[in-house]
Formats: sequence, structure tokens, C-alpha cells
Amino acid sequence: MTQFPAKEPETSHEFVKRSSLYQEFLAEREEILRHKWIESERLGYDIGFERALLDWIRKHRESWRSARRAAQTGQAASGKAEASTTPKQN
Repeated sequence: MTQFPAKEPETSHEFVKRSSLYQEFLAEREEILRHKWIESERLGYDIGFERALLDWIRKHRESWRSARRAAQTGQAASGKAEASTTPKQN
């Protein structure tokens, strides 16, 4: 019989929470939930997560991802520019 540890090491859990893949998942999930709320309010009833997910993927996912990539690229570029122009302090 295989025994599993009672609890994952905390470092493993923290690693997952900090991973870029998990952060992207959370950001996308937040957008889907926002879409669910907006559409449910507009229609006057709860459309459910699955319907909101499919509708958001079909209508908004591509543009959301493009905008997010552009924003992240802009932040990375401005961060590098600031780092290169900021004098080093000893």
C-alpha cells in the first residue's frame, strides 16, 4: 500500500502560488468571473460559470491576452529602462 505524505512541503505550495502559469490562471479566472457577473446582471439571472467561460473565451480571450502581453512587455521594458538609467548606490 502506498502512503502519501499528510501535507505537501510549504515550499512546494509557495512555488506554485508564485509561478507565472498560476498567476495567469488566476488573472484569467478573475476576468471570467467578472464577465459572468456582468452578463448575469444584464440578463437578469445567473448564467453560471460554464456558460460565462465559453462566452468569454469566444468573445474576449484573444484580445484580453494580447492586451495583457502588451502591458507586461511594456512593464518589463520600462523596468529595464529604469534599471539602466538609475545610478548604482554603494
